[in-house]
Amino acid sequence: MNVIETSIKDLLIIQPKVFGDARGFFMESFNARAFREATGLTSEFVQDNHSRSARGVLRGLHYQIKQPQGKLVRVTQGCVYDVVVDLRRSSSTFGQWEGVELSGENNRQLWVPQGFAHGFFVMSESADFLYKTTDYYAPEHERCLAWNDPDVGVDWRLGDIAPLLSAKDLQGKALAECEVFA
Repeated sequence: MNVIETSIKDLLIIQPKVFGDARGFFMESFNARAFREATGLTSEFVQDNHSRSARGVLRGLHYQIKQPQGKLVRVTQGCVYDVVVDLRRSSSTFGQWEGVELSGENNRQLWVPQGFAHGFFVMSESADFLYKTTDYYAPEHERCLAWNDPDVGVDWRLGDIAPLLSAKDLQGKALAECEVFA
């Protein structure tokens, strides 16, 4: 696997080795030993999640203030623009965002450490989004950073599409009002 550092410390793009021919392809989507050796991370994953979303769906920007989750995210079918925002107040990149295109074709994965808000926008007809988490889902600790907070300034690559948002995501708070990490 190839590990690509981003402009935000600890946020990593993972490019697995893909072996393909006329019949199709094979790749290890996760191997704990290889992940640890390539990244230096010793995170243990406790939950796998899978969502399917239609074109134009925007999910996020979510995080858990207690029981924070590290996430290894990927897309198996379709294409999304995946976005994270650094919510670690002690970080030199606090409040900054990074976006990465993840698709069933590029097979890229994104390691999202604890302390980040996370979301994605579906660019294809639909997308299957899979992610491993380092802690369990705890709805009582879930928070939502407003996807369109002008102080963060995420460019979601929406084009002329009005994003489809859940009621929860419509209630996201501005960064200045959010509970954040130390």
